[in-house]
Amino acid sequence: MSLFPQHPTMRPLPYRKPTEGRDYWVVDDVLPNPDEVRQRCLARTDWEYGYPHTGEVWPGMRATPALHEDELAALDARVCRLTGAKKVWVEQAGAGARLNHNCVQVVGSTEGAVKPHTDSLNLCRYAAVLYLNPDVPDQCGTSFYRQRHANGQLGGNMVMPPHRNLVDALGNRFVAPNAFAEDVRVPHRCNRLLLYKANIIHSASAYWGLDGMASKRMTAVFFWMA
Repeated sequence: MSLFPQHPTMRPLPYRKPTEGRDYWVVDDVLPNPDEVRQRCLARTDWEYGYPHTGEVWPGMRATPALHEDELAALDARVCRLTGAKKVWVEQAGAGARLNHNCVQVVGSTEGAVKPHTDSLNLCRYAAVLYLNPDVPDQCGTSFYRQRHANGQLGGNMVMPPHRNLVDALGNRFVAPNAFAEDVRVPHRCNRLLLYKANIIHSASAYWGLDGMASKRMTAVFFWMA
């Protein structure tokens, strides 16, 4: 009998190397007023708290909305131009679910961990992260991942129909701690927008900051149907 916990075998996923301009898009200096947006977020008092402050599984703190309506409309138009979509919209989550579109998240280095995942295909086709702290280092951007099987062989990185999320596609919720390998990393840069297809396995590369809210990794996240 093994003394170590056994994890179920993952179903193999399809693989396509994440390619800029096809699977993800990077836009620097995307906002004309990033300092104003950041200061507006820092001044908020309506935060919800996640791990480790409460029993929630999501990390740090968050609040909605991050951008004003005119700022968001300009971002929607940019997403359409980048992806070629005629229209993008925010899907309505089902009963008991919540879609944190246009949400600012603040997560310190001890509050969050790398958690490869995909976003629900029922709720979005594209997702994006906007970095809002000029003092966070490059290594705290966003990474795309692929499977690493028990024999060390690298596998796929995408959830495809009929599956709607990573748990469905893998066939189980619990996988080994080393079940995913980093494939592509997009560095953190303040006022950079990273837009990507929501069915690709991804995660924050790392979190940052210990000395108060202003030191921590601040991002705004978005989820669109198209």
